[in-house]
Amino acid sequence: MTKAVFIATAEPYSGKSLVTLGLVNMLLGQTRQVGYFKPLIDYDPAQGPDPHLATISSYFKLPLPLANTYAYTRPEALRLLETGAQGELIDTVIRKFKHWEDTCDFTVVEGSDFVGAGTAFEFDANVSIAKNLGVPVILVVSGHGKSVAQVVSAVLTTRRSFETREVPVLLVVANRVAPEQADDVQALLRHQLPAEVLLAVIPDDPNLLHPTMREIQAALGGKLLFGEAGLGNQVDNYVIGAMQVPNFLNYLKDNVLIVTPGDRGDIIVCALQANLSASYPRVAGIVLSAGSEPDEPVRRLLEGLPSVVPILAVPTGTFETTTRVGAIRSHLTPDNPKKIQLAISTFGRYVDVQALEEKLVSFQSEGLTPHMFQYRLLQWAKRQRRHIVLPEGNDDRILRAAAQLLHQEVVDLTILGDPAAVAASIKRLGLDMPADHLRIIDPVNSALYAGYVETFYQLRKDKGVNQDMARDLLRDVSYFGSMMVYQGDADGMVSGAVHTTQHTIRPALQFIKTKPGVSVVSSVFFMCLPDRVAVFGDCAVNPNPTAEQLAEIAISSADSSQAFGIAPRVAMLSYSSGTSGAGADVEKVRQATALVRQRRPDLKVDGPIQYDAAVDPLVGRQKLPGSEVAGQASVLIFPDLNTGNNTYKAVQRETGALAIGPVLQGLNKPVNDLSRGCTVDDVFNTVVITAIQSQV
Repeated sequence: MTKAVFIATAEPYSGKSLVTLGLVNMLLGQTRQVGYFKPLIDYDPAQGPDPHLATISSYFKLPLPLANTYAYTRPEALRLLETGAQGELIDTVIRKFKHWEDTCDFTVVEGSDFVGAGTAFEFDANVSIAKNLGVPVILVVSGHGKSVAQVVSAVLTTRRSFETREVPVLLVVANRVAPEQADDVQALLRHQLPAEVLLAVIPDDPNLLHPTMREIQAALGGKLLFGEAGLGNQVDNYVIGAMQVPNFLNYLKDNVLIVTPGDRGDIIVCALQANLSASYPRVAGIVLSAGSEPDEPVRRLLEGLPSVVPILAVPTGTFETTTRVGAIRSHLTPDNPKKIQLAISTFGRYVDVQALEEKLVSFQSEGLTPHMFQYRLLQWAKRQRRHIVLPEGNDDRILRAAAQLLHQEVVDLTILGDPAAVAASIKRLGLDMPADHLRIIDPVNSALYAGYVETFYQLRKDKGVNQDMARDLLRDVSYFGSMMVYQGDADGMVSGAVHTTQHTIRPALQFIKTKPGVSVVSSVFFMCLPDRVAVFGDCAVNPNPTAEQLAEIAISSADSSQAFGIAPRVAMLSYSSGTSGAGADVEKVRQATALVRQRRPDLKVDGPIQYDAAVDPLVGRQKLPGSEVAGQASVLIFPDLNTGNNTYKAVQRETGALAIGPVLQGLNKPVNDLSRGCTVDDVFNTVVITAIQSQV
């Protein structure tokens, strides 16, 4: 058991960053404070932070003061070693490391990169630093361009070098292994490594290796002419546009970069048209070589087209440009969250996270931070893969979230919409949708449609619904999606990005209905505040609940809180605390509190109570001394929709809190509503929540 770990490699470009990101993400799911320390860095701090440090700090929102994140730059370390001052180097590293050890629950120490001058000393320096810090090692070995035997030999030799210096290796990561070699590498290494050493073999993934157009622009020093919005496009292939158009079209592949002189207006226009066509692959970008730019008539044409394909101009010739493009190495940078998320999900897919946690984490952090909450949600959703239907396949946010969910292997999905239109949107957005766990269904043309119509008719005929009405209603994606859930063809539904709350909920109320003993459907938001997660209810469904309904909302919210790992301490909010106020509104809250205590004596509940007294320990002790809830409430129940909706939005905007929800509670099967202003992250999180609800 340890409070720190050293990530080491013996070669450049091993993919160490992937392991660091995955590990930090895992640790933040377990504890509040994670530190990051890189003893030797390659970048001059005067010119800004190490890009990898910037990526970690930005993505995870970690307060990482630059001065504390490193001990020496590479030139400084070389000078010390050349003068025999290795002891001074080690002493400074230990002193800097102690800052993180004393202030954080866990510290990730990352070894050097083996890039630049002085690589001969680096391996010994890394081993020496790890030994002097007294921390175990995660060893990363690249399999890129190596045979199976070479990968196995490199792993065993490098591990032996650490073990002979009495530096324990917890985990070996054979990274960037050719996919067809992965099973053989896994089998041979598992046979030869000690049982206590964890092993992960990660296949090469082109989506992590290939650069974006932004990286290509930076590497080539290109002048952006058009298409700034597409600089995030990933480049998987490149082709020289030096032939006639009919022949050129045969060479287009997915996410292709076209290098051509600027006077080849025919190639430029042809490439843009191919990108718009459903018959040709997606074009990632165009680089115009030899310092030439399109003629004025072509420029005018380009200015009137959608700017989804970046066009760069570079001074170098075509051959030199393509040679430089082929040598560009992609990096994980703060402006590419999609690639960062892919790296994190790849780590989780191939590393035995649970076994690694058991070896690393010997402490239990008090409280629940937002990252811990989101990490746990993801792990819970993955433990039993569920099938969620997304009715709004015509919305880009839904498709982007769907791609993330599928790549992270969280759920199976059905997307409703015209398959051709959805496929065109997927291509336009540059998304890669794994087909194994995805269905795209047009409700009316689905084989399920006739059966759903008959089922709905039978369920609602006593309410005046005839066959024609049933057919019309089942054309609606909300009704069709809800029927999928009712019939067991999906485990849950998430909608509302383009539909109203009532449009989303109405079908569920008509035939999915409420759980036994529940009379009112309500909602909660999981409010991920800077240092904790609180549950707000009801902020989306019931405008003016009665005391009976308010008590039921409180009980449902407490159960939701408990189900998602948040110990419920329920505050029944009002404009006065305790017995200090009077009036109909306060009395309603007082009655609701009494009903909750009567029905659920196991719950910690207090009210009426003001918001400040509920969440601020000092105010809570002053206004309600001796209360088990005052000052530490985790579930806050608002007296009406006006108060709740305005409060959650005010808290969200003023504090930057992530609001996950609304999460509906009380239905027999989970159906959840999105805000029409939702983000891709909102969709992702709501699907994860829905998947967990369906496991219960």
